[in-house]
Amino acid sequence: MELECERDRGKQPTVLCLRKETCQNKDFRATVWTGEHLQLTVMSIPVGGEIGLERHDELDQLLYIESGFAKIYLGKTKESLSCLGTGASGNAVLIPACTWHNLVNAQNIPVKLFSVYAPPQHPFCTVHKTKQEADLAES
Repeated sequence: MELECERDRGKQPTVLCLRKETCQNKDFRATVWTGEHLQLTVMSIPVGGEIGLERHDELDQLLYIESGFAKIYLGKTKESLSCLGTGASGNAVLIPACTWHNLVNAQNIPVKLFSVYAPPQHPFCTVHKTKQEADLAES
């Protein structure tokens, strides 16, 4: 049985097939690499699912959609949140610190994406199998 911590390669120099890592991921969120100043996670957003409305005050974030189709919502406040557009395979969303954002699956297959946080957002070896599990861990 694979230990979940083996998935996060920590601060070790790493070469990996990010497309394969992202597309094979079945968890809502899992850390793949956590360094001092940057973190890489992979995500699988189920049909009808979403990342969830959030804002990071101290970090910038990049979302890259490897497969699937999603609606992207951004705004300076929760009240000014609007759909910036749609994201499909190969699209990136760059999110500056202090920006409210959400990504909603808009198709009948899971959205597979990776996220880069600078600096890291989640503890080393984080694995959230579902959004509910992620919400509980972050509350």
